[in-house]
Amino acid sequence: MRIAQVAPLAESVPPANYGGTERVVSWLTEELVRRGHDVTLFASGDSRTSARLVPCCRSALRLDESCMDRQAWHLLMLEKVFQQAEQFDVIHVHLEYLHLPLARRCPVPTATTFHGRLDIPDLVPLMQEFRDAPVVSISDSQRQPLPWMNWQATVYHGLPEDLLQFRPMPGDYLAFVGRISPEKRPDRAIEIAKRAGMKLKIAAKIDDADKEYFETKIKSLMDDPLIEYIGEVGESEKDELLGSACAMLFPIDWPEPFGLVMIESMACGTPVVAWRCGSVPEVMHDGVTGFVVDSLEQSVAAVQRACKLDRARVRAEFEERFSVRRMADDYLALYQSLISGQKRWPLPAVA
Repeated sequence: MRIAQVAPLAESVPPANYGGTERVVSWLTEELVRRGHDVTLFASGDSRTSARLVPCCRSALRLDESCMDRQAWHLLMLEKVFQQAEQFDVIHVHLEYLHLPLARRCPVPTATTFHGRLDIPDLVPLMQEFRDAPVVSISDSQRQPLPWMNWQATVYHGLPEDLLQFRPMPGDYLAFVGRISPEKRPDRAIEIAKRAGMKLKIAAKIDDADKEYFETKIKSLMDDPLIEYIGEVGESEKDELLGSACAMLFPIDWPEPFGLVMIESMACGTPVVAWRCGSVPEVMHDGVTGFVVDSLEQSVAAVQRACKLDRARVRAEFEERFSVRRMADDYLALYQSLISGQKRWPLPAVA
């Protein structure tokens, strides 16, 4: 099958450090190539892949200080994609909605995976216009704001089984991995650790938009000797940090579409204590891979229980539900369905 994968340009594929969507695109692309498919990856020029790479900017845009308008580069990339469209059997786009006007007019089937939140009022009129677009969710909960879209499947993320090392023995600290931002609630993680009397290692990036939040709300909370701020980490550092933790804290306060770090933690055998928001009840197997909680009091109690869970069962759950093999199987079934069943979107009638 000739497949185009279209990635965001904010990070390389895979990203050097933080970057969930680009990481998933990389895992999917490499698995498709391993199975013998002809894959073309549209991504930043510093991406690393065994697929055919079409560089659409010199390097990842998030860290490129000379880049003042990321959208300009994404539009240029989409022009390249759809100029070459007839070279592919299917085009798989991971850019949310930017490509939809071009995809509607393209004879090649296009799949769109939404990776972000959809509970934004501004999306409603746009998505109503493109309600026939074949779209994919990364959790069932992600669909709730737009249930009338043309949902083709829910495909949970998956990662390579050998990417992160299983560690059967728990360490003596808690971990928090992600971003320092209001919706990720690092303040909750710090409070849970303090109440539990356990060390907390925080590995998180700080976006420009969240610097004031860090300075005014979080920085002073890190003065406690139990709290260690590590900063943004790469794959190898994350492996050690998650795998050697007693439990991973995921105390979010927003409708999380998936939560990749939950399955990364499971891959290490490390249980997760997660707040009941968004996709959490779907991804978590409560009482097996960790605990789903609703309050600080429940979180503190869950930490003590999570550290006693069978880490081999946590790892087994990951292998069964969240491997890249399963993710690729799901997407290949979707591609085949689109190729056999869709020739072209119906264009809107002209008044």
